[in-house]
Amino acid sequence: MTGSEPCDACGDPIEEALARTVQLNVDRSEVDRQRLCPACFADWIERYRTEMQPRAAENTVDSDADIIVD
Repeated sequence: MTGSEPCDACGDPIEEALARTVQLNVDRSEVDRQRLCPACFADWIERYRTEMQPRAAENTVDSDADIIVD
């Protein structure tokens, strides 16, 4: 890839030095590969962080509520 190739997300041309490549491999086989501009890469990182972050259970049990102290 030379010159300014388009971003796979927004389609804007990006210079080689600014491009970031996101590659997804499963069991050593490439599933997806995207070439992204800095803004789209930042969006991808934020979406990844949000979706992969563990979620707290909505119906958590307060373990201290069951303790009786005399």
